[in-house]
Amino acid sequence: MFSPEGPGLRELAVQALSSVEHGYDLLAPKFDHTPFRTPGTVLDAVTECLAPLGPFDDGLDLCCGTGAGVDVLAGLCRRRVTGVDFSAGMLEVARRRAPDDGPAVAFVRGDARALPFRSAFDLVVSFGAFGHFLPRELPGLFAEVHSVLRPGGRFAFPVLAPPRPSSPAFWTLLGFDAVMRVRNALWRPPFVMYYRAFRLGDVLRDLGRAGFTADLYALPGFGRRDDGSPRARLVVARALTPPPAA
Repeated sequence: MFSPEGPGLRELAVQALSSVEHGYDLLAPKFDHTPFRTPGTVLDAVTECLAPLGPFDDGLDLCCGTGAGVDVLAGLCRRRVTGVDFSAGMLEVARRRAPDDGPAVAFVRGDARALPFRSAFDLVVSFGAFGHFLPRELPGLFAEVHSVLRPGGRFAFPVLAPPRPSSPAFWTLLGFDAVMRVRNALWRPPFVMYYRAFRLGDVLRDLGRAGFTADLYALPGFGRRDDGSPRARLVVARALTPPPAA
């Protein structure tokens, strides 16, 4: 499926019936040959957008997978880049493909909801990971990110405009989320991956409550919708000092 090097239908079915962690351990060797990996066009656009906001010394790729965001950070950070993920299989692939030149690169196995760092980074990025968190988990996740940033540090991630109800993509995503909800109601352990649960308005609100002030940047090259809004944006949230009281 996807390409000759990618996973087959049977492999995807086995992964989908596993936990999120074990599923990605199984998928890791072929992950870069699937559409789940963030496209190079998105990575390049994010790099271009973040470059004028630097310089950055130390960066963290949150839920790094096979390290697509590490490549972005390696082009933006001067001293150190760290990738964190809870899948040992994904980290093994990321270590093999990490850049040899540029800043020092390290990988850490850990849960994004309980990060093993404090005030260690100037820039945190994340690509395509938020569908693996339930909406109620996002405030705690964003608070963790705030805690690992130095004062004034930035948290950046791209978001795509949701498809219109008149488009096939809308119904495809709606159907996928419905299938995942049925699967999780009938099968344990759960596999959390909901494409329609990450809503920009709610995300901006939760970022503010976690101690961030957020700006939105249109990503060039992805065009605009009929109403003039960008098809792709970069959220860049700056850590306030001190964060607001809970």
